[in-house]
Amino acid sequence: MTARPISETVASLMPRAKAELTELVAFRSVADPAQFPRSECEAAADWVADALRAEDFQDVALLDTPDGTRSVYGFLPGPAGAPTVLLYAHYDVQPPLDEAAWLSPPFELTERDGRWFGRGAADCKGGFIMHLLALRALKANGGVPVSVKVIAEGSEEQGTGGLEQYAEAHPELLAADTIVIGDTGNFRVGLPTVTSTLRGMTMLRVQLNTLEGNLHSGQFGGAAPDALAAMIQLLASLRAEDGTTTVDGLATDAEWDGLQYPEGEFRKDAKVLDGVELIGTGSVADRIWARPAVTVIGIDCPPVVGATPSLQASARAQISLRVPPGQDAAEATKLLTAHLESHAPWGARVSVEKVGQGQPFRADITSPAYTSMAEAMRVAYPGEEMQSSGMGGSIPLCNTLAGLYPQAEILLIGLSEPEAQIHAVNESVSPQELERLSVAEALFLRNYAESKKV
Repeated sequence: MTARPISETVASLMPRAKAELTELVAFRSVADPAQFPRSECEAAADWVADALRAEDFQDVALLDTPDGTRSVYGFLPGPAGAPTVLLYAHYDVQPPLDEAAWLSPPFELTERDGRWFGRGAADCKGGFIMHLLALRALKANGGVPVSVKVIAEGSEEQGTGGLEQYAEAHPELLAADTIVIGDTGNFRVGLPTVTSTLRGMTMLRVQLNTLEGNLHSGQFGGAAPDALAAMIQLLASLRAEDGTTTVDGLATDAEWDGLQYPEGEFRKDAKVLDGVELIGTGSVADRIWARPAVTVIGIDCPPVVGATPSLQASARAQISLRVPPGQDAAEATKLLTAHLESHAPWGARVSVEKVGQGQPFRADITSPAYTSMAEAMRVAYPGEEMQSSGMGGSIPLCNTLAGLYPQAEILLIGLSEPEAQIHAVNESVSPQELERLSVAEALFLRNYAESKKV
């Protein structure tokens, strides 16, 4: 059977895909009950489970994971003797940040400039829809030639490790010959790309206390230690003058030897303002794929509106450290904790809390599954060859699955190309990428099944 019917079938299914993604994006499924009701995540999980049941999946289950969230599992049996492929996505999303900055409501899928905008449209509710499209196309063109397991995680963005812990306690559940993680993206729109490395992550919360209570800055300022000023000084110690991450004992000189990222393209993709310099040294690929990177992602401090002339008695910040392949996230956590404890100025009292942690990942792109994917992408993207790149983000589950199933091949694809602006305001997905990657995934499953018959 030729590839033409697959592409035609996927094209015919795109209106349905848009309608379903509209429904799924509407759930405000941020896995943090302090920000959004838990019921939003539960409703999204129910939607995913119903979608699997409608596609004849068996053993569909809502898994209560140890971090208090739910992952959704289903199994679609294939022909006798066929290999098993695990398809992964997550239905939880990042918070919308400043909703007023969105050009359209973040939880309403909106078409604009040839893209579909909405929180989770690319990361990663669109990834789940991609899996559905691929399976539907195969069912309409001779059937699904492999056994398929689907797992849709409910707390990937929070990094709290619920699904990793569940998988470790139930190692038979997600066992597969090959695993497709639908949560990365092409290097750019129209260039088929598999992700070969992921940086790991550690997330820490640090608090400084200097006074028993806030004080009048006029009466005590100049001698009394201000916790907010101490926090600013502490956080500044995490970067050199050129912006390079500087955590005591953490190596920052690794180099990337694969696909390069031209600085001009990176500035455009990152929307760096004219005249503002990039930070760090080395190539852009070195900095975002091969080296650690620290980011202060939140500070508790008085807002400008309503601020009073006071010295702050305590201050708190949340810090993310991306950890590249070749470094251990647990060791990086220890180094970052020790750095924060030793660099707090003026004897400020320091407490550090670990919020989350995930190990970096490196795929074996020479494995047979990658050959099947390269063939599929060559057809789905006429005139283009599959590329491999790194990704600065983290998917902690990858290392858990690699440890549980060392013989399984793990491929990383997805919809989060630079224009998608995942985790930022105005996140969007390219419907053309959704269509082409769905074709590629369907063809990959067919190619992979054939390769196992040899």
